[in-house]
Amino acid sequence: MKEQPEDIVPQVPPDKSVRPALIASEHTVSEYSTFLEHLLVGLADEAIPVLLVCPPGCDVDSVLSGSAEIIRHPIINLPLLGHQNRKWLVEQLLKFKPTVLHCLCESKASLTRLLADQLGLPYVLMINSLCGAGTRLSISWQHCARIIVPAKSIADDIARAYPRLAERIEQINIGTFVEEKTRCFSEPSHLTSVLTAHPLDNVADFENLFSAVRHLAVGGYEFALVVMGEGRAERQLRKLLAALDLSQTVTIVPRLRPWRSVLAAGDIFIQPRPNAAFNPLLLEAMSVGLAVAASKGGVDDLIIEDQTATVFDPSDELSIRGRLQQLFDRAEFARKLAKGAQNYLRANHSVSNMVSATVQAYHQAQQWFGQ
Repeated sequence: MKEQPEDIVPQVPPDKSVRPALIASEHTVSEYSTFLEHLLVGLADEAIPVLLVCPPGCDVDSVLSGSAEIIRHPIINLPLLGHQNRKWLVEQLLKFKPTVLHCLCESKASLTRLLADQLGLPYVLMINSLCGAGTRLSISWQHCARIIVPAKSIADDIARAYPRLAERIEQINIGTFVEEKTRCFSEPSHLTSVLTAHPLDNVADFENLFSAVRHLAVGGYEFALVVMGEGRAERQLRKLLAALDLSQTVTIVPRLRPWRSVLAAGDIFIQPRPNAAFNPLLLEAMSVGLAVAASKGGVDDLIIEDQTATVFDPSDELSIRGRLQQLFDRAEFARKLAKGAQNYLRANHSVSNMVSATVQAYHQAQQWFGQ
C-alpha cells in the first residue's frame, strides 16, 4: 500500500492533460457532499476539466463548481432500459473525451468497470468502507490503476480482501478546512449542546446512550441532545424518550444542512456506534472544534483516545455516562480534546494535499495504462 506522506504536498505535473470523469452515487453526493465540493473546487483551481456523472435525483447545486459538467444517469430508471442508458452514457462521455474515470464509491464499481472497458480507459476506484462479509467488488485487473481509500483501516481491510491489488492501494486522506477557533464551550452562558448523527434503524443503538443521558439529566446536568437521523425505528425511539422522560432534553431531527453550520452550533459530538465507513460528519465536527466522544471500532482512524476524542464502550451505559460527565465537568479538558483534533486535521487532512494527491493519482493511472 502506498500512503500519502503527511508533511509533503505531492508534486503535480504542470500540464493539464488530465480530464477526469467522476462517477458518483446518490449516497456519495449526499453523505460526502463536502468532500465532493472541495475536490471539484480544487480541480477547477487547477484548470482541470471535470465531468460529474450522478443519478437524476441528486441535489448537486451545493457541490458543483462553475467549470464542472454534469451528466445524469440513468435517464430512465427501468431495468429493461439498462443497456440503452449505458449506451447513451458512453456517447456523452465520448463527447467529453475523458482520460481517466474516477469512481467515487463502491456501489458504482461495476458500472465504472464496464465504462472503462468500453472506452478503453484507466480508472481510479475510491472505497470508503470496510468490506462486508461475503461482499466482492467488481474490479478490473486491466483497467483499475489505483484504489484510493480515506483511512488506513480501510486500506488494510482491502489489502486482505484483494491481496493481488495491494500495490495499487493508496491512502489519500479526505481534506477539510479547519476553523481557527474552537467551538466547544466557547459560549459559557449558553446551554450545552450535544449533537449526534446515526441511522435510526435499531433501538439498541441508542438505549445505552439515552439511559446515560437520563442519569445525567436527573443528576442536575443541563444540556440539550440533538439526534440527527432517519430510519425505521424512529417511532420506537420517540416512545423510548417519552418513557425515560427525555422528550424535553433529546430532540430527533432529520439530517440538517449545511452540516458545518449545524455542527458549529454545538459543543460536543457523539459517535454512538462503530462505523463501518469513513464518517465525514465526524471529520467536520472535529474541524469546527467540537469535543468528540466516540466508540472505537470499524473505521476509527480519526478517534485517538485522549488526543482527538474521549472513548467509551457503546455496550456499557456507565462508560458512556462517565465520558460525557468528564466533558461536562472538565471544560478545559474538553476544549483541549477539540483543539487536539483540529491540530491533527491540520497536519493530516488538508484540502490542498487531498487535491494534489488525487490529481497525481490521475496522472499515474494514465501513465500506468500507457497513455
